[in-house]
Parts: sequence; structure tokens; C-alpha cells
Amino acid sequence: MITSLICKLLTIYMVILAARAVLSWFPMSPGSALAPIARILVDVTEPVLAPLRRLIPQAGVIDLSFLVAFFGLSIIRNIICR
Repeated sequence: MITSLICKLLTIYMVILAARAVLSWFPMSPGSALAPIARILVDVTEPVLAPLRRLIPQAGVIDLSFLVAFFGLSIIRNIICR
């Protein structure tokens, strides 16, 4: 029961991370229709990504913290959700 809940939450968080990554590829003006959604995605994902950014140097314009977080969560999910 608790394991399936954790699995679902990890999956949802990974989808949120992916959505933030996709939205980051497009310029977003503050008044656009997607701006509130983008703000929510940033607010939800930044507590995980910010500490990783301090540990992992940026590779040019590529933010590697997303990749580390996504693959780290994927590994954790695969271990827990067998």
C-alpha cells in the first residue's frame, strides 16, 4: 500500500520535472497563459534542483541538475517499485 503510493508520487514528480524541462525550452512572458503553470512547476521542483545545482557545475547552457535529479529519482523508483 505505502510502496505503491511512493511509486505513484515518484512518477508524478518525474513527470513534473520533465514538464518543467520542456517548458524551459520556450520563452515565457509573465503575462502568458502558461506562466502560472510554469511558476508552479518551478516552485515544486526547485527544492530538489537548487541543492544539486550547488554541487554540480553547469556545462555551458545545459543544467545538469535536472538530469541528475531525473535519473536519481528513476533509480530510486526502480528499486522501490519492483
